[in-house]
Amino acid sequence: MAAAPSPSVPACGDLPAAVSAFADAFVDFAVSGIFFPTTSSSSPAPSSPPPSPTTPTTFLPSPSRLVAIGDLHGDLPKSLSALRLAGLVPPSNGPDSPSASASWAAGPTLAVQLGDILDRGGDELRLLYLLRRLALSAEARGGALLPILGNHEVMNVSGDFRFATPQGLQEFSAWAGWYRAGLAIKRRCGEHLDPQPRNPFLGVPKSFPGVKPEFWDGMRSRLAALRPDGPIARRFLADLPTVLVVGDSVFVHGGLLEANVEYGLERINAEVSEWIRGGGGDNARAPEYVRGRDAVVWLRRFSDGFDCDCQRLEGVLGMIPGAKRMVMGHTIQTVGINAVCGAQAVRVDVGLSRGCGNGLPEVLEINGGGADVRVITTPPSEAWMYRKQEAEKAAVAVKEKRGELKDGLALLVRDSHGLKEVEAKA
Repeated sequence: MAAAPSPSVPACGDLPAAVSAFADAFVDFAVSGIFFPTTSSSSPAPSSPPPSPTTPTTFLPSPSRLVAIGDLHGDLPKSLSALRLAGLVPPSNGPDSPSASASWAAGPTLAVQLGDILDRGGDELRLLYLLRRLALSAEARGGALLPILGNHEVMNVSGDFRFATPQGLQEFSAWAGWYRAGLAIKRRCGEHLDPQPRNPFLGVPKSFPGVKPEFWDGMRSRLAALRPDGPIARRFLADLPTVLVVGDSVFVHGGLLEANVEYGLERINAEVSEWIRGGGGDNARAPEYVRGRDAVVWLRRFSDGFDCDCQRLEGVLGMIPGAKRMVMGHTIQTVGINAVCGAQAVRVDVGLSRGCGNGLPEVLEINGGGADVRVITTPPSEAWMYRKQEAEKAAVAVKEKRGELKDGLALLVRDSHGLKEVEAKA
């Protein structure tokens, strides 16, 4: 007869929580080089059951210091330059360490990142992990880092990968390998895990006509990660606001029109969040107000050029109690951060990423509850590293505005084969 297990030796049934935590930490570090606090509810484990959904923040009071950073587009080194310029992370003293860069150095500062973390670069996942870990560090030190959603986040959750780069696809392929390894670790005690970890790759196509076969695995991995209720979408994007009002400043990637405010900013945030969480199914279309030319993540009426409809902007702001300015990304400003309409429209997308203009890092700073607004720009001693010919930057901005900028995956796909809203079988 078999001997009974020694009480000093834990049975597998006692270990699922520890095994799951180890697997999650293993995947996190393998993908990003960063460890996450195991007790934090702000960053759910990569393959653990999600916590109860929370509605993204929409309204916040004015902090003592408010900072805004524009589009990042998959460029980790340039993003770190912007974070350091704003004083959000410690100065660099050599090669960047992911864990050191994820340490908040700005006390009670509230920082808003204007979306478009994804596409055009090869550091998309590392950026998502860094920003989330930095947000946790900020929270512990009395500050806050709040990214909002941009059109490229909406595109990717919708399965539109036109601006993914080969390097970006490789990063997602690597993530998929580590994620599968984490699932395998958890299955060692699988019968004791309740609920069972979901396999996000089930039902995802294995081939993509019109795309070179060497990119199929990256496409499949990206779709599994970012589709509604995908592990990356759910963990890093679902709780981000689409619109954020901080004191007298309205932050939105593209812009707001009267119909958006009438519909309700909190309602927009809640419904976009629900879509990303998979509330409408894996293949649900994005809500209407984040699709199309006048959508809140696509609008350029107040960010394109210096001849804006200021009267209309004033009317929109007048519908939001206390709002004095709209801060936007989305449209590259070749002259750097600037404002029009009596500083009611502030545009902060400087084309920072090397995949999208390689612009000079700049950040917006708002102090005194909105009374003191200024631009922090890269010191001249460092600026030479980033400067490009102004004509080249302007050409990139024009092509982006017209939808003619074909880079990354778009160069690998025939126009007749578009990749908009790739579907996965449920």
